Amino acid sequence: MSGFAERLAALREEIDAETAACGRPPGSVRILGVSKRQSATAIAEALVAGLDAIGENYVQEAKEKFDGLAPVEKHFIGHIQTNKAKQLVALFDVVQSLDRVDAAVALGKAAAAAGRVLPVLLQLNISPSERFGCPPPEAPALAEAIHAQPALRLDGVMAIGPVTEDRAAIREAFALAAKTFARLGGSTLSIGMSGDWREAIRAGSTMVRIGTALFGRRPGNEHV
Repeated sequence: MSGFAERLAALREEIDAETAACGRPPGSVRILGVSKRQSATAIAEALVAGLDAIGENYVQEAKEKFDGLAPVEKHFIGHIQTNKAKQLVALFDVVQSLDRVDAAVALGKAAAAAGRVLPVLLQLNISPSERFGCPPPEAPALAEAIHAQPALRLDGVMAIGPVTEDRAAIREAFALAAKTFARLGGSTLSIGMSGDWREAIRAGSTMVRIGTALFGRRPGNEHV
């Protein structure tokens, strides 16, 4: 097996063990490979190894890498710029980072013009260090605004955990995300990254977004 295939298999085994310890069935947590700043060659290797979903943060970077890429589910996980709504709809299968009404309107219009229904996740802000995301008390109102867009389908919640070594603080933040998810409904709770996916699974995560643990460290010492 390639190095990536070995890492992916090991991660899946660890995730299945964690879900089993929580009384959940194996395979109930999906792995989203965060391919930001990774080369098209690295992504192609990941797909051959069995990765079936990737996440990108930047529209232009994604556009350059997606040309000629084998079929894979593509998620946008970066901050939404409303002037790029049309490109987002054209490039991605799911947009995870919908955190405000004007972005919902822009995406809804672009999806309607493209003749498709775009699955989206509502991004919550559960971390004092995070700039983006909807405050949890405002999430129901944003969910209503998303539902008002016929070309959008709200599939659940995404959130980024706090940047801290305080595991209790991480657990508390993820519990808030899970509580909001239960209130809003949907099928996907996208919480957990390379450094906190265990806490996320214990909180009920159905998708973990993993970059560093699969692809290796990126420039800038990011630990997604």
